[in-house]
Amino acid sequence: MGLTEQLPADLPTTHQQEGFVVAKMGDLIDWASDSPVAKWARTGSLWPMTFGLACCAVEMMQAGAARYDLDRFGVIFRPSPRQSDVMIVAGTLCNKMAPALRKVYDQMTEPRWVISMGSCANGGGYYHYSYSVVRGCDRIVPVDVYVPGCPPTAEALLYGIIQLQNKIRRESVIDR
Repeated sequence: MGLTEQLPADLPTTHQQEGFVVAKMGDLIDWASDSPVAKWARTGSLWPMTFGLACCAVEMMQAGAARYDLDRFGVIFRPSPRQSDVMIVAGTLCNKMAPALRKVYDQMTEPRWVISMGSCANGGGYYHYSYSVVRGCDRIVPVDVYVPGCPPTAEALLYGIIQLQNKIRRESVIDR
């Protein structure tokens, strides 16, 4: 039984004679499922959106520069929440900025992940007891990876991104 006998009958005759199939990638892979191909594609093409609020954002920019080069991990910074699937919250989150953080998070496409970068984003940091500081961005959005430090180094952020990739490979979409 050759390849042409296995093809669907509704294909044009030229495709049946030549033995190739023209299809869209979305028809071949169910992206909503937990298939290994879908997980591999998600981990290899994380598109973070920066939500830099303080000095941790400088380290985030350094991680994207030539020395650490996040592009080699498939991490490409996007300017819009509708184009990104990862949000990196870096810095002190104030009460006035919390609704904006939630609004941007809600605009992101599913599945979406959040990295909390630095002591201020993780738990308020140095300004923990201030009246205007949210004591951790996990009170506003669900956080997947915490990167500790004040400010955390670019290597720490890189390690956090690798941990997020490992988490995506392990978990199923339904669990979120």
